[in-house]
Amino acid sequence: MQPVPADDALSREHTPSGVRARLRTPPRASYLRDFVYGAIDGTVTTFAVVAGVAGADLGATVIIILGAANLLADGFSMAVSNFLGSRTEHQRREHARLEEERHVALVPAGEAEEIRQIFAAKGFTGGDLDRVVEVITANRGVWVDTMMSEELGYGADSSDPLRAAAATFVAFVVLGFLPLAVFVFDALVPGDIEAPFAWSAGLTAVAFFTVGTLKARFVDRSPWRSGLETLAIGGCAAALAFAVGTLLQGVA
Repeated sequence: MQPVPADDALSREHTPSGVRARLRTPPRASYLRDFVYGAIDGTVTTFAVVAGVAGADLGATVIIILGAANLLADGFSMAVSNFLGSRTEHQRREHARLEEERHVALVPAGEAEEIRQIFAAKGFTGGDLDRVVEVITANRGVWVDTMMSEELGYGADSSDPLRAAAATFVAFVVLGFLPLAVFVFDALVPGDIEAPFAWSAGLTAVAFFTVGTLKARFVDRSPWRSGLETLAIGGCAAALAFAVGTLLQGVA
């Protein structure tokens, strides 16, 4: 198979100096999952409030009050939950590392055998396998790192639980405000907007599509396809919220 020609920038990245420079720089943590999680949930839950209150015909003031309370309370709750969940995962990783360090100290022969079997499964045999085991077990840090990734499945993780929580909160509040924005504007400038609920539904769709297109920039996908996919999935959740709001008409 003939190699595919690489462009100049890609070629420079794979020279010895380019590879050395890239490997010296630790991978940057991604908070895209936290942002998407907060944005979708913020938009859906706020639209659920709008749909529920509008469906029950309780008035725009109630929509604004409950919507604002939802944005701040649920947004903060989600951020705290994400923070605690992320920190728990970090603590779990630290506990697993301490366990591996203890195993290496107490049963080094057994841990070395694990390294041997791991790399034998990758196709190393004979002297090559002996050399791999010797090199890895000669450095305690490399040994434990290898066990963490190869045996326990922990990849590199440099994420910060506080930043993850902040990404969730900001996305929840900013995108979640869109379904509420038209009612706030109508309260400030009364009578200028006809059918505010229809506008709210439209802004909800805009929020879903925007999240999808932003996500596409980071995962090298078509912005239109990603936007429509997120709109379809989020739209199903919003439709469910609308259906519940319509049912509430008979309760209020």
